[in-house]
Amino acid sequence: MRKKKILSVLLATAMMSAMFTGCGGGGDDAASTNTNSGDNTSADVSSSNSGDSANSGSSDSGEIKEFTAFFAVPGSEINDDNEIQQLIAEKTGVKVKETWLTGQTAQEAVGTLIAGGEYPDFIDGGDGCAQLYDAGALVALDDYIDKYPNIKEFLTEQEWDKLRQEDGHIYWINQFGNIYGEEKATTHNDEAFWIQTRVLEWAGYPEVHTMDQYFDLIERYNEANPTMEDGTANIPYTILCDDWRYFCLENAPEFLDGYPNDGSCIVDPETLTIIDYNTTPTAKRYFQKLNEEFKKGIVDPESFTQTYDEYIAKLSTGRVLGMIDQWWDFAYTVRDSLKQQGLDLKGCDYVPLPITIEEGIKNQWHNSGGVLNVASGIAITTSCKDVEGAMQFINDLLDQDVHDLRFWGVKDVDYNVDENGEFSRTEEMRMQSSDTAYKASHSCTYSYFPQYAGTSRDGINAMKPENQPKEFYDALSKNVQECFDAYGAQTYVDMLGTSEAPGPWYPMYSYSNNMTTATEGGTAWAKMGEIKHEYLPKVVMADDFEGAWEEYMEVYDGCNPQAFIDEMQAELDRRMEEAAKYN
Repeated sequence: MRKKKILSVLLATAMMSAMFTGCGGGGDDAASTNTNSGDNTSADVSSSNSGDSANSGSSDSGEIKEFTAFFAVPGSEINDDNEIQQLIAEKTGVKVKETWLTGQTAQEAVGTLIAGGEYPDFIDGGDGCAQLYDAGALVALDDYIDKYPNIKEFLTEQEWDKLRQEDGHIYWINQFGNIYGEEKATTHNDEAFWIQTRVLEWAGYPEVHTMDQYFDLIERYNEANPTMEDGTANIPYTILCDDWRYFCLENAPEFLDGYPNDGSCIVDPETLTIIDYNTTPTAKRYFQKLNEEFKKGIVDPESFTQTYDEYIAKLSTGRVLGMIDQWWDFAYTVRDSLKQQGLDLKGCDYVPLPITIEEGIKNQWHNSGGVLNVASGIAITTSCKDVEGAMQFINDLLDQDVHDLRFWGVKDVDYNVDENGEFSRTEEMRMQSSDTAYKASHSCTYSYFPQYAGTSRDGINAMKPENQPKEFYDALSKNVQECFDAYGAQTYVDMLGTSEAPGPWYPMYSYSNNMTTATEGGTAWAKMGEIKHEYLPKVVMADDFEGAWEEYMEVYDGCNPQAFIDEMQAELDRRMEEAAKYN
């Protein structure tokens, strides 16, 4: 009770500061340096890296505008009386009710909205963004962007141009992968072969570079340690195949051959040609290995039937030794759960390994620089009655003090500031930040609105706690720290190494994600996905792998994949031509 009372007093004080902050001050432009001391509960949003004061969402009247938002991805709703959401509302004059995808695919959910003709104010339709555009459901943002300095600054002219649709207008803003100032890459947010630290510790922290070495290590550990301390059986390796997340099964061949995540294909950087990773020799070797491991009982037999929620629950038990996945797809939920149960202290946390098909191949699991996915983003719908207010809110969310509230929280409650202005957290703060109930009542990241990685405008701190080098390392469990030390690493990124940013075409999935059956290549792409969904589990579980693979390749070829490759090649060529205009 005492802790709760102290928190309430601090928050009340913070809210009073926010409400009594004046609206004066010069209108610093977005590129100027914000000398925010770290006390993000008292800075004035309307005068710090924001648009004209006449457009500011904040108001002397204290009235709070309410908007709605829908994001076509699963997510967790926060409490209506969330404390940080209220602080942000006091600063910006806006509160947004967010809802998330449940029980449908993104395209199904978007289709339902289009059929009804009524939309939330904000939307990210995910794979359904093209549907919203075709339905005329989105507001063109061109006439607004220049009015809001933080939004204008968020992307370069070249990046804004990449977001233009066929009619020449911009309808959404991609929210992620944007690096402000110096890149502070501590967490590998992307795909990798992950393994628990207890497995590496048991083996004496060996060098593991190939697919065969990875599975051999898991096999040997599981044979020696078939159960957890409480007698619960380990799951050596599981695969997520639910809906669009079946990338955890199907796209490993591009990484194993040392290419970056173009998602739907390989781009040969020397010849600038498209390669189909589904039919390479490495693809066959990879699926044959999964088939062998399935027959040995290493691959989880529930892999091809489990839902995403069941998969996350399984990882949260600490039983799963390894898997392929994107960090963002599992870690933000699973790591908090492991920490709350104390399983991170038992070596159940995951680290990535630089796996390729054989020795000597330079991996590209992690690339430097941000990623602009032009296929989707935050949009404002035609149902929104206050487009300027909506744009002002996006602008205000990118103010440094509001951004700090979103991701760091409240000073002296969620983080401390030392005499040098550096942010840090105590262990108690870290523990409460991982607590589900605390997050629902206190944390409000507005996670699908535009945001920055990299360095704060103060030039000292990271935009997000997980990228603050000292805070990042101190927050790791002892097991992960010892693992990093053993490999001479300080971060997850160090475990993989960093490659230079791919070429100006990157990533090609930002084109294929919006393909439709209106084109021959799009039709082929849809059929290829359906066939992979149906046949790859059969290939992995087959008694006769060679026969199953031959049948799969025959059916796959019947999808006319060349039409897809040709359309992707045309897009690659177009992107290279457009990039040349900016050189």
